[in-house]
Amino acid sequence: MKRHSACTLVVSFASALLVSPMLAACGGRAQLPLAAGIGPSPTLDAPRTSLIPTIGVASARAWLASEMPVAAPGLAVQPFARDLDHPRWLYVLPNGDVLVAETNAPERPDDATGIKGWFFKRFQRKAGGAVASADRITLLRDTNGDGIADVRSVLLSGLTSPFGMTLVGDALYVANTDAIVRFPYRAGVQRIAEAGTRVVALPAGSRNHHWTKNVVASLDGSTLFVAVGSNSNAAENGMDVEAERAAIWAVDVRTGSHRILASGLRNPVGMSFEPTTGALWVAVNERDELGSDLVPDYMTRVRDGAFYGWPYSYFGPHVDTRVTPARADLVASAVVPDYALGAHTASLGLAFSRAGALPPALQRGAFVAQHGSWNRKPMSGYKVIFVPFVNGAPSGEPVDVLTGFLEREEFSRGRPVGVAIDARGALLVADDVGNAIWRVTAK
Repeated sequence: MKRHSACTLVVSFASALLVSPMLAACGGRAQLPLAAGIGPSPTLDAPRTSLIPTIGVASARAWLASEMPVAAPGLAVQPFARDLDHPRWLYVLPNGDVLVAETNAPERPDDATGIKGWFFKRFQRKAGGAVASADRITLLRDTNGDGIADVRSVLLSGLTSPFGMTLVGDALYVANTDAIVRFPYRAGVQRIAEAGTRVVALPAGSRNHHWTKNVVASLDGSTLFVAVGSNSNAAENGMDVEAERAAIWAVDVRTGSHRILASGLRNPVGMSFEPTTGALWVAVNERDELGSDLVPDYMTRVRDGAFYGWPYSYFGPHVDTRVTPARADLVASAVVPDYALGAHTASLGLAFSRAGALPPALQRGAFVAQHGSWNRKPMSGYKVIFVPFVNGAPSGEPVDVLTGFLEREEFSRGRPVGVAIDARGALLVADDVGNAIWRVTAK
């Protein structure tokens, strides 16, 4: 049964306009440690709802020239590139060049409307997320092998909130917010002047709540897997606006035709292939406004035809009673995700490690970039973690790899988003608020 905070009875959005400190109190603090929501069998407390949800947002502050995130013992971090414009996603080309999508949300006038929307936009500005999109992909090249990019050029410009990128043969595929677009590519080029060709349109429009679209290619290059987030938190705008969303598409490279590979994934973002099994894994942001302890984000192996619960349930049979009409038939079929990553951590980037510039203990598993919470007290995320794998599955507790983004729950020096492994096996981390890419190696 739902439990409602006293704030439901005494606070309206109108009064909150004048008494914004009440926002943090209304939803309630976490009753469980963050670790309880991590692993293959997370603890799922009873949902707690209130008129105004828990809000905890760190104010964005720029890194000083002498500052960097904190690497775990045995690791070293240095800036691969700085002074970028909201870098969100990374892709490493076969020749070692690094592509970065400098991007942000498109115009979406019908998303986050009303007084509640006003608050969310206000706190997004506070967190450093409300900047115009550069709409470009920049190429970074390290010519002397010192771990710092010394060549920078605009590979593609004039895009539409680009995010994911993948190369198949001599074709570079870019996931704009509204379409997958193909561009001709030649190794070593620093600028692509040719116009792109639309492969398949993607759900977008004037609402476009989860605007980021990611793309990876199958190992044989015949299929593009495209991650498409939901158009709401928990279907509060009805299911008509969710057509083919909250899903991973399988797109035929040759024809552009597509089908739904897996569904019920509220906001799937990072995708990567586990190297020992070849299975596709995805990092998923779960729903908000059920209290500080719910719902854990997760990563999971993508099973063809599987339904993962959104919006009707989470972690298998746990029904979200806010969603009407209910769908007991779909809840009964919901697949339990493989590994929870903590409530409200905003786990976005996902990349599997390999042998190279990192210590042996970090060469079998997955790196996950956690952008950081807005709907939890105390805050969660704001770091990069490593989840060890054994025989193609998570095994053991996560390890902090890169921290220091959050300062006393007051200020955020940066926020990690995309992660990638470079040509020498080092970890690259895109920091959108910090406008930098960090490179992590063995010390």
